[in-house]
Amino acid sequence: MAKAAARRDDDEEEVEAVHDDLEDSRMPFIEHLRELRDRVRKAGVFFVLAFGVCWYFSTEIFQWLEGPLRGAWDEAKLGPFKTNYKALTEPFWVSMSIGLWAGIFVASPFIFYQLWKFIAPGLYKRERKITVMFSVFSALFFVSGALFCYYLVLDKLYAFLLSYSNEDLQPMIVMGEYLDLTRDMMLAFGAVFELPLLILFLAMVGLVTHRGLWKFNRWFVVIAFVVGAILTPSPDVVSQLMMATPMIVLYNLSIVLAYFVTRRREKADEELRVRERAADEKELALKRRDDDHDDIEEIEPDEE
Repeated sequence: MAKAAARRDDDEEEVEAVHDDLEDSRMPFIEHLRELRDRVRKAGVFFVLAFGVCWYFSTEIFQWLEGPLRGAWDEAKLGPFKTNYKALTEPFWVSMSIGLWAGIFVASPFIFYQLWKFIAPGLYKRERKITVMFSVFSALFFVSGALFCYYLVLDKLYAFLLSYSNEDLQPMIVMGEYLDLTRDMMLAFGAVFELPLLILFLAMVGLVTHRGLWKFNRWFVVIAFVVGAILTPSPDVVSQLMMATPMIVLYNLSIVLAYFVTRRREKADEELRVRERAADEKELALKRRDDDHDDIEEIEPDEE
């Protein structure tokens, strides 16, 4: 009897172990809110520190942001370059805006890390291990997109916009408007470069597969050019191509990543289904054995 009881306990533990991944991924709603509060607070601390540093160096950062425009200005031979402001408070608010948005870029590794740590409880154990990798590459791709825009797109964009100037039509560069345009372009490219990680995450949780992504490829090419036309303020084809081309390349790269993730996830799901089926059969056999044992115990006293 002792051996049978011990064997029954082992079988019950094995059945419970099959569902560990699912049980660990559950979290009460209140715990989700507390987790969100803690993650937002920690990300806010990193952002405030980055904001203070970037605000202190806001003058140097703005001079760096003026680089593409200065180069296009010199090529257009428009004379000495200078930046203007329309309101007395505009330089102050521009420096505040630089501290804000530059702080987001500087603190982006920590912000993305807190974001992925918040998402991690909803993933399987094997998927939680890549949280740090996602946070690092999210920040890396975001900053890479902004730098791609700065070094390869902005100079061509500003050269095109300055091509409208002539002897009777001279541009006046207002620092607030210039910062808004440059910031929006860099943020747009930074967001576009997050596409592979977004699709990789969706593939990991089973929302997309490489098969569906490949079928949607021809439509995505059209969407990429539409998005490029919307996000780029100038109507020239060069700027649209400079945004649409990276989107198409990154999308096809995402298909390759989704292929490996989907194959591995489908294999793991199949193995999990087999284990669950075996565990259910073992649990049913265990229940039948307990019922038979109870029947035997009821019969034995009657025979006595």
